[in-house]
Amino acid sequence: MNRARRLARLLNVLAAIIAEPGLNPLELAERAGVSERTLRRDLNQLRELGYEVAYTSGYEVQEKLNFEGRSPARAPKRAYEQQLELLQAVAQAVGGAGLGGDGTLPKAVRARGRTSRSKPTHVKSRPIVLIPSSDADADFIYATGFAVETGLYIRFSDGDDMLITSPLEIERARIQSRASKVLEDRDAYVHRAWARLAARILRERGIDEARVSPRMHAVQLEDLRASGIAAEVDRELFLAERRRKSPAEAEAIQASQRAAEAAVVEVVRQLAGASINDGVLWAEGRPLTSERLYARAQLLLGEMGFTCPDMIIAGSPDNALPHFRGQGPIRAGAPVIIDIFPVGRSSHYHGDLTRTVVVGEIPDEFRRMHAATLQALDAAIESIRAGVPAKEVHIAVCQVLVDRGYSTTSAGFEGADGVPKMNHSTGHGVGLDVHEEPQLRETTLAPLVEGDVVTVEPGLYKLGLGGVRVEDTGMVTANGFHNFTTITRSLDPRDYL
Repeated sequence: MNRARRLARLLNVLAAIIAEPGLNPLELAERAGVSERTLRRDLNQLRELGYEVAYTSGYEVQEKLNFEGRSPARAPKRAYEQQLELLQAVAQAVGGAGLGGDGTLPKAVRARGRTSRSKPTHVKSRPIVLIPSSDADADFIYATGFAVETGLYIRFSDGDDMLITSPLEIERARIQSRASKVLEDRDAYVHRAWARLAARILRERGIDEARVSPRMHAVQLEDLRASGIAAEVDRELFLAERRRKSPAEAEAIQASQRAAEAAVVEVVRQLAGASINDGVLWAEGRPLTSERLYARAQLLLGEMGFTCPDMIIAGSPDNALPHFRGQGPIRAGAPVIIDIFPVGRSSHYHGDLTRTVVVGEIPDEFRRMHAATLQALDAAIESIRAGVPAKEVHIAVCQVLVDRGYSTTSAGFEGADGVPKMNHSTGHGVGLDVHEEPQLRETTLAPLVEGDVVTVEPGLYKLGLGGVRVEDTGMVTANGFHNFTTITRSLDPRDYL
């Protein structure tokens, strides 16, 4: 494609954003008449030309732009409409000369451009200031590629950012971080004055406002504001970017999932090798407990370079509480829920895997619960693909469970009274956090996007009886669900060995 045609396409994309701020990637690609892959390339080119295209809850562009990519000190009252008309005129002229299609903008963009009621949304182009809440702060790690307990990161724009650390961390930061500048500040470290340091750096550039992560501690936010910086908590900071996993991120999650599978198999091996004494599992001359199983799983994960301090290895009947971690001896003839979600100690990415097994004779009631859960899991996986509203995946699960005689807490799928029930969402995104966007629940109207990595984890629970849950993790693609999980879903421990 020659330069003129590429210009026409870029103008169409830019006009679509100005005419209808807040479009998501699928919507913007449709309005501009390009593929999502082409759109990503075009947006990068627009940014290189100086146009501050940003994505928070949707794509937006600064309203005070001109064709040199700079923002004038004061824009006329109707600058937005004038800019849109100019973009339309140039695109039509280039297109009319046979260089860019039919010489018109997409229909939806033309319609929005004809009304003066459309008001541009202010682009959040203010610097990003991050002060980690801990060495597991996912926003800080995503921005810098560096996990640290204390420090400061400021991003003024792409390629213009800085990471400031203590003398203790400076050499590691230089090796591991992606920041264009890595600096050391002993005073900020000693006096815990990262927010005041950030304010000073911003003021030196003539800046008095910034965006911060929702993870920032309140004391840091107060210090920023007390130092004269109008700090806004950006609730959607990095949400869209973190959802679309790169190939490297996907591989890191798959590695964590393989570690989870190994740990689950180790736990099941211990269960399968136990003897039954008066209804309780025994091993090495004493009761087999959740604590002992936890220790074996954590040891294996540690040897592989992973950890999972909050894993669930919970016997019945207490595992009717979905987040009960497990405690005490394991009973025979009743479900054991094993939920392991390791994080890579170097990659910082999680996996997430749940299996349920029964040692000894398997009661029919638990067989039926497990079979219904597996059917719901398969129905959910079959419904997953890019563009499908996340709520539809959850509804598919609820429909199966109700049809099988069980109940849920979702409106319209309450089912019968007194039967085992699913009282949680179907799944969630996985990445630097074990729970992140998107959420597979009845209230999530937004579509799944290609590159989402999500769990699918239906379950059934009844107080006094116990619970069953089975969970796979995989990636959303245009054609369906790429399952990262490979081990059996069987209720019988022997099938894992």
